[in-house]
Amino acid sequence: MMAIPGSGLAKGLAVTLRTMTRRSVTAQYPETQPELPPRSRGVIALFEENCTVCMLCARECPDWCIYIDSHKETVPASVPGGRDRSRNVLDRFAIDFSLCMYCGICIEVCPFDALFWSPEFEYAETDILELTHERDKLREWMWTVPAPPALDPGAEEPKEIAAARKTAEKQADAAAAATAAREPAQEQPEGDA
Repeated sequence: MMAIPGSGLAKGLAVTLRTMTRRSVTAQYPETQPELPPRSRGVIALFEENCTVCMLCARECPDWCIYIDSHKETVPASVPGGRDRSRNVLDRFAIDFSLCMYCGICIEVCPFDALFWSPEFEYAETDILELTHERDKLREWMWTVPAPPALDPGAEEPKEIAAARKTAEKQADAAAAATAAREPAQEQPEGDA
């Protein structure tokens, strides 16, 4: 069956006439905040208490935009005759967001969960040099990080938890069997008397 010449044009004009009289629905950003999806990526936040200054994030960053300075401190032994320990202390942790490409590699490689995605996105500056944010600013963003999503109730248990649960169930069954074996033995002499 052949199409009628000009039917595409007629359909296009019909759509135009329908929408031409409607009001514009463009959201004006500063007055109307956008609805962000949960767990959206905005800026990187630092949970300083978890940072051990292992430098993995700075080494793995493809843009080299993470700057870390630290020093070693000697911690006295906690018990008499023990050995003094040394630990790294974080002096400076800064991220240059003018260089960062928001790939998330630093967050993925952090073994101590010190870096997180924050949904904050309003950190524009008038000078490009002000886009290097120090640890105090990165810590402020930490409190905007949403809680991790709940575990799927239908998901399989991790192997470690499943093994621990089986061991605990076996021990509970063995204890119940031992208790049940002791009870009839204690009741029998009383019944003979």
